[in-house]
Amino acid sequence: MQNGYYAATGAMVTQFNKLNVISNNLANVNSVGFKRDDVVIGDFKRIFQEAQENLPIKNHTKEGAAYLNATLDRVPQVSEQFVEFQAGALKSTGNTLDFALKRADLFFVVETPSGLALTQNGSFVLNEKGILATKEGYPVLPSTYFQNKQYITLDIENSLSVDQSGNIFSGTLADGEQANGRFFLAQPQDIKALTKQGDGLYRFEDVTQIQDLQNADAIAQGFLEMSNVSAIREMTALIEAQRMVEMYQKVMTTHMNDVNSDAITKLAAKA
Repeated sequence: MQNGYYAATGAMVTQFNKLNVISNNLANVNSVGFKRDDVVIGDFKRIFQEAQENLPIKNHTKEGAAYLNATLDRVPQVSEQFVEFQAGALKSTGNTLDFALKRADLFFVVETPSGLALTQNGSFVLNEKGILATKEGYPVLPSTYFQNKQYITLDIENSLSVDQSGNIFSGTLADGEQANGRFFLAQPQDIKALTKQGDGLYRFEDVTQIQDLQNADAIAQGFLEMSNVSAIREMTALIEAQRMVEMYQKVMTTHMNDVNSDAITKLAAKA
């Protein structure tokens, strides 16, 4: 068994996984509200030691069976993938239905067919019923949603203004502006517990894990928060990962060709 070959193979697979993450970041460099992903790479031995206490059965094997193959156990593995919630740059759009969150720990709450979700993409529209929704058609929830299950309903012909705390005002200049509710500005108890589910949405376990932050002073109307992905940073990481793949490939080729050929030649000569 050629341990070096298997170690190089495992390390290459890890770099392929890292390349997938980098490629997804680059694909979303211009996506509104996108937060970049990253991975933590560790070796199998360390990952196993950290998880061993949580295994369903204890280690009752004999000491002789506790031998660790140092080569294979040091194969790099993706031990964790996480989201970097650093705020992106604000872009002025002049659209009254565009809203940027100036705090990295705040989210809008939307209702999807699979349940409630969080998003930092504040590019909204009014649907045919006058309900404020995302471009995918998911209604944006007000602070009173859990009391009356009502959405944010607006008249497209009226002016619309939203203050920095998310209070919504609409109306005509002749009649004067009327208060029309407030955005539910969700602040998760543990932002690291959120998981991505696509379309710029994040899942959370239950509503007890989020709170409505009042007087947040965090909304900018007529702006959008852009992606926090740096194209230069991702391209540098992409080149680095590609070079690592090439290096591991050379190691695998050396084991398959040179080492095997040398072993066969020497064994044949001794025979």
